[in-house]
Amino acid sequence: MRARLLAATVALLALAAAGGASARTDAPAPVEAAPVLPTRVQDVNGKTVVIRNVSRIVPLNGDIAETIFTLGLTSRVVGVDTSALYPKKTVEGLPKIGYQRTLSAEGILSLRPTVVIGSTEAGPPQVLEQIRAAGVTVLVIPEIVTLNAGPRKLRLLGRALGVPKRGERLAKQVEGQIATARREAASTTARPRVAFLYVRGAPVQMIGGKNTRADTMIAAAGGRDAGSEIGIEGYRPITAESLVSAAPDVILVPTLGLQSVGGIEGLLRIPGVAQTPAGKNRRVLDYDDALLLGLGPRTGSALRRLVRGLHPELR
Repeated sequence: MRARLLAATVALLALAAAGGASARTDAPAPVEAAPVLPTRVQDVNGKTVVIRNVSRIVPLNGDIAETIFTLGLTSRVVGVDTSALYPKKTVEGLPKIGYQRTLSAEGILSLRPTVVIGSTEAGPPQVLEQIRAAGVTVLVIPEIVTLNAGPRKLRLLGRALGVPKRGERLAKQVEGQIATARREAASTTARPRVAFLYVRGAPVQMIGGKNTRADTMIAAAGGRDAGSEIGIEGYRPITAESLVSAAPDVILVPTLGLQSVGGIEGLLRIPGVAQTPAGKNRRVLDYDDALLLGLGPRTGSALRRLVRGLHPELR
């Protein structure tokens, strides 16, 4: 009799536990242990691309590479372009295929890729056609410069590479981080004018404006893009007149760019910089290139750092 009661009790407890587990709708779905293939995704032109093998991936852009690493597929990446900067130790140990805009088919094909993935910034187009003609699957996705680019790329590449649950979970994390940073930016009424300068030594010295990644980040961080406000679209060579007209309170520059001109002292020697409010107050912010402009998985943390940089009153 006692044995029958004990068995009945155990059965009831098991049933209750099973019912409790099934009632939990907030439990996250387990992520994929390995990519589930084949996948079918649409490229930038609306054409369906079938991906059957992700054992040897070659990303053509730095932000695409970082997204693939974040999805947990690092061991499958066999080469990257020179715009891939993060994680530093990872990219330093991988073969380089050149710069995303000036690629060659030979270098990419020598890595025996099973799939090549890039945005519309990758090219030239004839190189991608050569890779397709060699029988390699090529996926080209849109270039996304909105603040939700990171989550969108995580979801899109998660689906393409057979790990959609990983992509969805990571995308939600990034969206939460972005929302937190934006709330912090909205808590202050200050709206500093910010000029983004893209510099690479003396040969390349540009000021950014509308429809750029920097413009997206500045606006989200509670700043006003000084280049956009004077009518600059994309990037334009720096002139003393444009900088004085922009009158930025803050100058924002990639870290490598600042180093290329000799630090703040070198930046102040660029015509017009020293005459701006930012130059006079030596108010210059620099951030890692890929962090600031990547619009990838680290967008939330990048935005929070920029919010704190533009709004010292929040520190």
